[in-house]
Amino acid sequence: MNAITISANGHVTFSKALLRHLRVRPGDKISLDRFPNGELRVRTVRPVGKIDGFFGSLKREGQRPNSIEEMDEAIAKGWVDEP
Repeated sequence: MNAITISANGHVTFSKALLRHLRVRPGDKISLDRFPNGELRVRTVRPVGKIDGFFGSLKREGQRPNSIEEMDEAIAKGWVDEP
């Protein structure tokens, strides 16, 4: 059992082992689900992204976007001609 002490201000501190188990770091969020018998379920809150946030993320600095024709050509080559 992992006991947690409550401070005078009502704050709690999780041990490093528990934080590692939850896979959280400073700034991350956790969720507490309450149950009628006084139990809590602690879960990591994972941000839900949208595909819009991914667009352009692989672009290198100074690189222009490839045209559809260039993409089709690369697919047809199968990337075997160039590293």
